[in-house]
Amino acid sequence: MATVRILEPDDELRELFRHVVRRLGHEPLITDGTENAPSPDLILLEPASRVALRRATALRARRPSVPIVCASIEPPGDEVAKLRPVNYLLKPFSMYELESALAAALVAPARTPSSR
Repeated sequence: MATVRILEPDDELRELFRHVVRRLGHEPLITDGTENAPSPDLILLEPASRVALRRATALRARRPSVPIVCASIEPPGDEVAKLRPVNYLLKPFSMYELESALAAALVAPARTPSSR
């Protein structure tokens, strides 16, 4: 079971993403950023949110190898490219696309041999 940090500003979408993450057998982590949350195995990010983008950037600085899946209303920009997301979904997308992106992101690091 993986921990998935959900950085989505919209309450309804955040709850939907929480449901999808749980259905896939993983633990969703939704925090307001004020507490010491465990380090996630994956970040699900809406980069159109400046707050979410800042939090993802801070998490990436602490854990450079954590995979990021973006689910956004906007196309990727330069700031997002710096985060090197493993997948970028443009809203609206199907739940199948989201589930596939999350599953692939969680498997991808295990397939890549560690060079460190």
